[in-house]
Amino acid sequence: MKFILIIIFLFIVNCSGNKVSNFHGSKQLETKFNIIKVNKTNKNDLVKLIGPPSSVSDFDNNKWFYIERLKTNQSLIKLGNQKIEKNNVLIVQLDNSGIVREKKLLDLENMKDIKYLNTTTEKDFKNESILYNIFSSLREKINAPSKNRSK
Repeated sequence: MKFILIIIFLFIVNCSGNKVSNFHGSKQLETKFNIIKVNKTNKNDLVKLIGPPSSVSDFDNNKWFYIERLKTNQSLIKLGNQKIEKNNVLIVQLDNSGIVREKKLLDLENMKDIKYLNTTTEKDFKNESILYNIFSSLREKINAPSKNRSK
């Protein structure tokens, strides 16, 4: 019994009262968002102020994304489950000359407003013809691994 009490005592003593925080991305995006001026700040100013973007749009190289995320442990009772404290995304749209044309800051509250569409799209055609069935069975036979292939 004493051994169990010693283990429990050591466990409690080693548990810190400070919450452990995991931080990812750029820090203090809210304050940096206010410093960025539309039609005045350029690409070089952004890199000096915030750093390189976390991500650049695949479809538009002039759309930059900066991400800030802070997760902290909730309590010892919740066994280390983490809670998201901050989840900010700064979206900056640049023009072709590298000047900021638009800026937008999405925070944790904005993220909850996203609604997803749950409908599915049905195809308009069906391939139930005899010719389709013949060719699909041939394709399966050709693509199937053969045990006795000649070398």
